[in-house]
Amino acid sequence: MYKFEKSSIPLYLQLYEQIKMDIQNNTLAGTKLLSIRKMCQEYKLSKTTVESAYNQLYAEGYIESRPQSGFFVSEDLHKEFKQKHQEMSEEKISEKKYKYNFYPAQYSDDVFPKKLWAKLHNKVITSINLGLYPNKQGDLELRKEIKNYLASSRAVICEEEQIIVCSGFSDSMFIVATLLKEFTSSISIENPGYKVTPKVFKLFDYKINPIAITKQGIDLKELEQSKSKLVYVTPSHQYPTGVTIPISKRIKLINWAIKNNSYIIEDDYDSELSYNNRPIPSLQGINNNERVIYSGTFSKALSPALRISYLVLPKKLLEKYKNTFDFSFSGVPIDIQKTLEAFIKEGYWDKHIRKMRALNKKKHDLMKKAMSAYLKDTIKILREGSGLAILFKPKVKIDWKKLELLLEKNSIKIYSIQFDTNLEDNVINLGFGCLKEEEIFPAVESFSQAWGNAIRS
Repeated sequence: MYKFEKSSIPLYLQLYEQIKMDIQNNTLAGTKLLSIRKMCQEYKLSKTTVESAYNQLYAEGYIESRPQSGFFVSEDLHKEFKQKHQEMSEEKISEKKYKYNFYPAQYSDDVFPKKLWAKLHNKVITSINLGLYPNKQGDLELRKEIKNYLASSRAVICEEEQIIVCSGFSDSMFIVATLLKEFTSSISIENPGYKVTPKVFKLFDYKINPIAITKQGIDLKELEQSKSKLVYVTPSHQYPTGVTIPISKRIKLINWAIKNNSYIIEDDYDSELSYNNRPIPSLQGINNNERVIYSGTFSKALSPALRISYLVLPKKLLEKYKNTFDFSFSGVPIDIQKTLEAFIKEGYWDKHIRKMRALNKKKHDLMKKAMSAYLKDTIKILREGSGLAILFKPKVKIDWKKLELLLEKNSIKIYSIQFDTNLEDNVINLGFGCLKEEEIFPAVESFSQAWGNAIRS
């Protein structure tokens, strides 16, 4: 029903705007508009008013005229707005706030040290010269702090000049893909693996070679057969399987890179989040090999919202980087960089890491107890003891469609190993980092009720 007001806006424009809005909202999907005569009768409008509105809609392509039939919503436009409408609906679904969200790569809001961060930010902001361009690779003092931290905790051998402060993992991979495009046109990637990496490299038309994961990490025989000059690995804590590459195989991987004049991208994304063992030393530091591009981030242990990551480039790639990115500056705002520098320099980062390990271990153990209590022998745990999630698969037959419906009905969100809603691979990443301690048992209990009802007899 259309409504018309007494105003300075002509009636034909009021009718035109209302019909256009209905078309854009897809409420007139594929329909025939009322004839001019019927529109006049129903809304007590003059023929000139309706004709003027229809003519404007026709001129702009919103409707089309069919001989002997009347006016219809444009078919092409209908499809376009239908797709847009669906995309908007999907966005609304993805933005939905769930009662229990088992996202496997984030923290609850009470974890980040907000008061301390604000105090440090207020302290450093007065000392920043905002009239100058910042260092292109990232603030020098921050890079020195990162260098010292990596040397002591990850046995990474580098100078601050080799470090580039980036705006998140995808930005780091964008830089690497750009640097090596002339060197090679393909990349080998762990399978299964983190889906962001192949997405970034595909943007640069790299050929993606999936390499299987064994009980000791990436399959070296398959890697050798691929003839690759570039490989992406997560050696200290493989995502998503949790496998760690042992030292003997790490040396073989380094030797492969040296022998074949190849590069290794070492993603150490959550090396700090190991609860039962000390973090494994990096690949980068083995024999000062100069074949490893080391990638790290502050997202998992500090905050994903800050978007701070870093690369450690082999020295032989530094000149290439400087020539290629001579126009570019670090995407991390200088005040965030200086606050992080103070956070590390004044000892708060080490304290935060110790606190997070203790907290995450407690949450991890609570999650495992809850899964044992409520899911019992219906599941098999595939990965535990690190990261922010426990990976498992069913030991029973599950009606996955029914499970999805039950979870949605009860406002519960779970994720497959690919971080999406597709559960067809039958492997689930049940995150605990985003839950508060007191939420873990009720959350798993709620999940188990849907799980139990989805078990096929």
